[in-house]
Amino acid sequence: MTAKNRLGLFDFTMIVVSLVIGMGIFRTPANVAAASPTPLIFFIAWIAGGLVALCGALTYAEIGSRLPVMGGYYKVFSYAYHPSIAFAINCIILVSNAASGAAVALVGSEYITSVIIPDTKDVNYIQTVHIVIALAAIAIFYGVNMLGLRLSAKTQTVLTIIKIGLVLLLITPLFFVSGEPAAGTSLITSSIDPGFKEYIKAFGIGLVAVSFTYGGYQQTINFGAEVDKPNRNIPRGIFMGIFIIITLYLTINYAYVHVIGFEELKTSKNIAAIMASKIFGVNAERILSVLLFLSVLAYVNVLLLSNPRVMVAMSEDQILPAVFQKRNSKGALPLALTVFAGLAAIIVFWAKEFDTLLSFTIFLDCFGMVLSAGSIFIIRKRTAHLNGTGIYSMKLYPILPLVFIAAYSFVAISLLINETRLSLIGLGVLAGFVALYFVVKLIQPTGKINS
Repeated sequence: MTAKNRLGLFDFTMIVVSLVIGMGIFRTPANVAAASPTPLIFFIAWIAGGLVALCGALTYAEIGSRLPVMGGYYKVFSYAYHPSIAFAINCIILVSNAASGAAVALVGSEYITSVIIPDTKDVNYIQTVHIVIALAAIAIFYGVNMLGLRLSAKTQTVLTIIKIGLVLLLITPLFFVSGEPAAGTSLITSSIDPGFKEYIKAFGIGLVAVSFTYGGYQQTINFGAEVDKPNRNIPRGIFMGIFIIITLYLTINYAYVHVIGFEELKTSKNIAAIMASKIFGVNAERILSVLLFLSVLAYVNVLLLSNPRVMVAMSEDQILPAVFQKRNSKGALPLALTVFAGLAAIIVFWAKEFDTLLSFTIFLDCFGMVLSAGSIFIIRKRTAHLNGTGIYSMKLYPILPLVFIAAYSFVAISLLINETRLSLIGLGVLAGFVALYFVVKLIQPTGKINS
């Protein structure tokens, strides 16, 4: 790939930001508040999540610097552990990401439909419009990505700037309200006085939602071979992206609590609209709907940008046919892109089943994060010959990856305790994909799957 078609530092940083900032920050703060007995626990969860994300970002920055290959998130598992683990976890991640993209596209269609046909009461007609708009969003960005990495990356940059602008917009009510915070925002007072164990349980439940909202940056190493000067720009882009995200998340959560009030935040489903109404009044819903729809488009585009590269890595390991590696004249990946976009489009028609699907894949994401971060201990040994050659090496090693691993292990345990059935189903699906890998190997002793 020529330098002209590679990702620069700014484009890569915007991809990091867009992979993390989805629709979560406009919804999950209410879940975290509902799980938190006091505002102090609420903010501790968000601060802890940010610190964990920073530890993870620096860990993945070194992994990406030492292993700068396309589809890096797959290659990490294959290189450090075994291709069967890589195949199983990445199959789950691909399905989960396709479902997330489909679900977010539907959410975006709901927002924009209220602007396009505000007075329609026909439920069936509205649902049809939702599906059509969601499919159109997927189709449009499928086309953009088919035109090559540079165009899709530039499109992503524009949409990400809009998304950051939306977050900043929702912070501005801080400057329009009185100096006194809304009722129920004291950091140390609460009508609930649980014991220590209840605090820990509440913190664990809250951290699940926080981790979900901070997640996504690990996929940036899928672009390793396509970043200009990867040894320098991958760690810089990840670090700068996470720093921007932590700053925005902490600021907007402070704004939520200060303007809405902690107790009201617990039961507020449309916190973004509440914040926007402080600025735009009666026009808030329409303006916010358009901005949120654009934010949705950024998330759909970045998933179409990232996930096909995982299929390429799987193809290079001869788990998928070699045709997945083929590029068109613009440098795009036609088959991998078509498969992922098609999967997302198909899932749109089963949107009502997303909640269950996403619940147990969050547990699997924790499993994948722990294993992928733990790979740094193996990768460091195997790439010791690269030390002193200009690659990025994190400070405070091995403390940072251990903190990250401990945090996601805690989240996984919390899910296992509170969502035991779904967690066990998730592990069963993971085991099923591992078994499928070995079945494929038995059918194709040479390790190839004929295309």
